Amino acid sequence: MGAFFGPKDWGKLLTAMLTPFHEDGSVNYDEAGRLAAYLVDKQKNDGLVVNGTTGESPTLTEEEKLKLLEVVLAAVGDRAAVIFGAGTYNTAESIHVTREADRRGAHGIMLVNPYYNKPGQAGLYAHFSTIAKETELPVMLYNIMPRSSINLETSTLLRLAEIRNIVAVKEASGSIPQISDVCRQAPEGFRIYSGDDALTLPILSLGGHGLVSVAAHIVGDRLKEMIERFPTDPKGAAAIHHELTPTFKAIFSAPSPVPIKYATSKQGFACANVRLPLVELSDEERAVVDAGLGM
Repeated sequence: MGAFFGPKDWGKLLTAMLTPFHEDGSVNYDEAGRLAAYLVDKQKNDGLVVNGTTGESPTLTEEEKLKLLEVVLAAVGDRAAVIFGAGTYNTAESIHVTREADRRGAHGIMLVNPYYNKPGQAGLYAHFSTIAKETELPVMLYNIMPRSSINLETSTLLRLAEIRNIVAVKEASGSIPQISDVCRQAPEGFRIYSGDDALTLPILSLGGHGLVSVAAHIVGDRLKEMIERFPTDPKGAAAIHHELTPTFKAIFSAPSPVPIKYATSKQGFACANVRLPLVELSDEERAVVDAGLGM
């Protein structure tokens, strides 16, 4: 097992890491390791989330997911937190891959709302609590209404936060009132991470802890500075937020993660290829991203 990273050690800035593919569609593991090192050493990330939505997890096989975890742990696991996206819409499968990730040394797991089958709040509680009780790893929940079509309501989240190893939530509901309620009522030590780059500053102002980012593939150093400056220099943090707003718009101007894969490829990484049903950007879409990033 790798070094243990509890919730205090995950840090404030994590990137939901993209998955590089060769032109034939196979995973480019060498490039994944190189990208992971770049994100930690140059873009100042405290940790990485492997096999999240930005990593095109719905198109990856179990073997590919676990191999990616091994590669990223080997590249940065001695100096950064490596969180494994173990959530699916199948509780038993999520438990299985959680155990496999634990065996390989993951520092924690992330569990997304179970998409497509749309359980109610009782089902969400049962799903998350059952998985958490089958592992000693710390757990980050991932509330993303736009992709899962269900919302992890605050009352349900607070019940889940009582479970010893459920230690954080990645909040991407898009609802500032709901996130405010979570920040106000969460137990001491429970970490609220923004799951939306553009909402990070407002969430920090409400008591949020940090960010699980897409933009940090290319502007992680600036995001890290914004997060670190906020407690003592909120105006300076706001200036960085405004500076980065065109970047946030550009990388979500087409279905994610296609724009960020294109933008990261412009940094010298072989990562622009995507797997169907995603398709690469059109010339017009590339022009929009280039303009937003000042390329």
